[in-house]
Amino acid sequence: MTTMNSSLFDTLQERAREFIALRRDIHRHPELAFEEQRTAELVAERLERWGYAVERGIGGTGVVGRLVRGQGPRLGLRADMDALPITEATGVAWSSAHPGVMHACGHDGHTAMLMAAAWYLAEHGQFSGTLNLIFQPAEEGGGGALRMMADGLFERYPCDAVFAMHNMPGVEQGHLLLREGPAMASSDYATITLEGVGGHGAMPHVAIDPVVAAASLVMGLQTIVSRNVDPQQMAVVTVGALHAGQANNVIPASAVLEISVRAMDSGVRALLEQRIRALMDATATGYGVVARLDWRP
Repeated sequence: MTTMNSSLFDTLQERAREFIALRRDIHRHPELAFEEQRTAELVAERLERWGYAVERGIGGTGVVGRLVRGQGPRLGLRADMDALPITEATGVAWSSAHPGVMHACGHDGHTAMLMAAAWYLAEHGQFSGTLNLIFQPAEEGGGGALRMMADGLFERYPCDAVFAMHNMPGVEQGHLLLREGPAMASSDYATITLEGVGGHGAMPHVAIDPVVAAASLVMGLQTIVSRNVDPQQMAVVTVGALHAGQANNVIPASAVLEISVRAMDSGVRALLEQRIRALMDATATGYGVVARLDWRP
């Protein structure tokens, strides 16, 4: 852990209200993946005001600001801009003005943080080289980084290194957490659909209940990390949603599990997919349902 340089902190503190207001403005006007038009224009306008050469529309709604000062390394700093399809219920004055959309993962903060860095580096930065500020759309499963790269991001803005950071709730303000090796996990999405035979709740013997199969599968999935992954490795298998049925006396025809799969190691990542598929197939056979897996790496 390292603490922030005091003179840097003092200089930024003088403009703190401006960037707090910026963050709250972005939070109040969240935009989903590839819809970040307002946020992107807000970023672009301010970067231009501070002397950056700005390109809009990279990979859809991505923005890059470039600042060149002599010869030297080419540094990239990156933040994400998109929000999540979540209804906000915080009650704060700057709550989302768009029902069903919220900055629940802190990308409003990431954008405001990089904007603060952009201002500081333009006004006070002492460096020789090229600074590329990358504001990425669609981080939340939309593949915005891939879209920007496919659109020629690094051909037009080559970088010798790219750095990013993520908010960490619970860490004292003014501190940064650093680690050797990988800092962020892979994040794969899995949807398992279990097809049974619907029927009346009073006649379960003529139905094939996908809810019971889903319940068994949820519990079985919990054993992957505890019994298949090396204890010295890191892995997460989270069933974040289970959708089935609408009435207490009706056995539904299907059940759907939405799963988040995370790992720090490529071998562990492959193991997780293998075990999820195996448990799904075994559960389906055992309960007589038909299982289908949609895996999104």
